[in-house]
Amino acid sequence: MGSSSAEGAAERTGAHGASRPGDLAATTTAAHAHARYGPGVALLVIDMQNDFAAAGGSLHVDGGEEIVDGVNAEIAAATEAGSPVYYTQDWHPPSTPHFVTEGGPWPPHCVRDTPGAAFHPGVTIAGEVIRKGVDGADGYSGFSVRDPQSGARSSTVLGERLAAGSVASVVVVGLAGDYCVLETALDARAQGLDVVVPLALTRFVERTEGDRERAVARMREAGVRTPS
Repeated sequence: MGSSSAEGAAERTGAHGASRPGDLAATTTAAHAHARYGPGVALLVIDMQNDFAAAGGSLHVDGGEEIVDGVNAEIAAATEAGSPVYYTQDWHPPSTPHFVTEGGPWPPHCVRDTPGAAFHPGVTIAGEVIRKGVDGADGYSGFSVRDPQSGARSSTVLGERLAAGSVASVVVVGLAGDYCVLETALDARAQGLDVVVPLALTRFVERTEGDRERAVARMREAGVRTPS
């Protein structure tokens, strides 16, 4: 038989009538997430892929797997509020100047059609996927890619999608805070969008000590809001 309403209340509040800390934290997090979304707002989920977010990934971001549940809560809140969700996905060819094997800065990662390029299996997919780096370009931002040799930039379809949907504000979550999340947030601000990057929903590579602090400072200087 199911619990009575009084028994259910006791289970939720505990023996002495006080809410459990975990319940309060979950409720607060969910409330904040729901408050972020509605008309004119989009959620951008950045590079939640196995090579970044899964232990053993070729470019694993420390703690990347820890944000999966929080990212899913944002996706659920956005979807419930009618806000569109867009996902970026690194989709590199096997050979690219982006990789250290050809003089670039990074180990091979997110090579197209490999398990490392797939999204983390725990992440909910509930929107359009925008691939970047498909032709060997550097794909740090969800809005643009850059030729690693000439530096020439070209746009992805993300800006067009947001404009077509009359989006004025974006919430940016995912990996990594000092690279793709940073560049996406800065590009969004350059396009005149209001930008929120909840710091609890990203993690940082920190190749150099202090990279996290510098990335957050750059975002804040550009007008990005960075709640903890």
